[in-house]
Amino acid sequence: MDRIQIVLIVVSVLFILFVLRLTKKNKLREGYSLIWFFLGFIILFFSVFRGLIDPLAAFVGIKVAPFIIIPFLIFVTFLLGMHFSIIISKLSEENKKLIQEVALLKNRIEKFEIGSNSKE
Repeated sequence: MDRIQIVLIVVSVLFILFVLRLTKKNKLREGYSLIWFFLGFIILFFSVFRGLIDPLAAFVGIKVAPFIIIPFLIFVTFLLGMHFSIIISKLSEENKKLIQEVALLKNRIEKFEIGSNSKE
């Protein structure tokens, strides 16, 4: 085993433990932690079975095997960006509805207070 392989294994295990810790402390929701666990295990898998990178790179047409990680990271970044954009869009719409409901409730309360003050 090369030093780089050992370092990658240690880093990927530490990353998985870090995600587990964030999930246990409720700083990261379970649904999102699955994405990060998946990425951590992929890195761990290819760190342990380093020989699988060469055939995969040859299949894709990449001459230097470690460079296969660059398109993979770009693809994962696009997927995560799209996923979080969908979530942000959904939350923005929910915020808009909540703001409208609060405004209507505030209006009702003000009308009720004005009505009860005029009776006194």
